[in-house]
Amino acid sequence: MQLNSKLSSLYLRLAIGSAYLWEVADRLGILGANGHPHVGWGDWAHFITYARQVMSFLPASFVPFFATIATIGEALFGLMILIGFFTRIAAIGSGILSLCFAVAMALSFGIDSPLGYSVFTLSAASILLATLPYYAWSVDSWLSAKSINSQLNAYKDKSNLETIN
Repeated sequence: MQLNSKLSSLYLRLAIGSAYLWEVADRLGILGANGHPHVGWGDWAHFITYARQVMSFLPASFVPFFATIATIGEALFGLMILIGFFTRIAAIGSGILSLCFAVAMALSFGIDSPLGYSVFTLSAASILLATLPYYAWSVDSWLSAKSINSQLNAYKDKSNLETIN
């Protein structure tokens, strides 16, 4: 894999993973309280209020469940993509999750909202990441190299035994 492909793969992983983890940190209050600079929600209650607006087409009692599932998904996909662990699966999940969010935003606020906040772009970037053949500088590449080295060592050991016999 060429260096520019490796850098592109890494850049996609960093951009997608950090975006998800930033949003999760915001809704959990890690970035500061509501009203502080660079803080969107600041706590779970403010996030749920926003989630009710985004999912206005659902009964209000369903929203906390879906908001929790989305937050867990964002945290898991963000971390997995960032470190490159089961990257393809996480990227597909991320693409689907962000597409669902974009559609919900479009239904509740109009198409300009998901376009303006680049939610379709996040979904497309995730799907693009899922199509890449290799993830440089990732846990996946480390595990793959370790597996190949184990197979080579096993082959070498088998060859040595056959030579001795």
